[in-house]
Amino acid sequence: MITIQQMNYILALNDTRHFQRASEQCFVTQPTLSMQLKKAEDDLGFQIFDRSTNPLSLTNFGMEFIPIIREITNDVSKIEHLTKSMKGLYTEKIRIGIIPTISAYLVSDMFKNWKEELINSQVVIKELKTEDLLIAIEKKEIDLGILAGPINETSLRTTPIFKEEIKAYIKNHKDSKISSSSLGKLHPWLLSKGNCLRTQMVHFCSIQTEKEDNWNYEGGNIELLIRMVNENGGYTLIPSELERILNLKKTDCIQIFSDDINENPAREIIAISPNRSTKWNSIEKIIRSCQHFYNKTENNNLKILDWK
Repeated sequence: MITIQQMNYILALNDTRHFQRASEQCFVTQPTLSMQLKKAEDDLGFQIFDRSTNPLSLTNFGMEFIPIIREITNDVSKIEHLTKSMKGLYTEKIRIGIIPTISAYLVSDMFKNWKEELINSQVVIKELKTEDLLIAIEKKEIDLGILAGPINETSLRTTPIFKEEIKAYIKNHKDSKISSSSLGKLHPWLLSKGNCLRTQMVHFCSIQTEKEDNWNYEGGNIELLIRMVNENGGYTLIPSELERILNLKKTDCIQIFSDDINENPAREIIAISPNRSTKWNSIEKIIRSCQHFYNKTENNNLKILDWK
């Protein structure tokens, strides 16, 4: 049977698909990693990687093999966790991934609370776009993801946190509400591709993004898009919690309603984590603290938008 060290080398090579980067990640020389991979494959009787492709690809055996050794290395980390905890030497590291349009307010809202609740833990927060976050949690690079749902994945534990209405930011608009069809007459300022709020905006407002003459800028953050609206007119979308933290004028944050049904667009903020995690007690504290902080009376007419 191959060793745990060899499993870690194989997982690093699977993640990077590059011998040099994998060896650097494992703090060994490239010949050492190559030799250990060859030895593991000889012991198993099957090749894990197809070396004829660039980048490396998994063989049929490799595709079946990688999920198995991920689970094994995860179980080994549980043993390490147990022994260090019993000796009083364990400092738990919680790695959290949050999408940008949520981290913009949630990190400042919750960071102090998390430090107080998780005294013996180290919390590391990464800002990741939705697709990158899902890849990171699959590779076990993060322990907890906070993003806009829904996510239908049986290998993940999904916990709703709160629902958040999405409004239109329009400078000096005469009414407190606007229909989705009326938004179509205004210039939309979009987040760049990969942000789920952009996709939700495109779907709900039926924006035709393939028409290049409609666009002169796509921004990386909402604050910049707000300035573009202030200076050039048009609109962008604002999650209600971001409206709060940016101290925007309520008269500029306009409630949107659908033309056919009297519903307001919204997104559901969820937490995702692996079904099996040694860090669940701490993860649960983080989730519960968010639920408590953002618990409020909800608008019953919300239409949850899909981020895909």
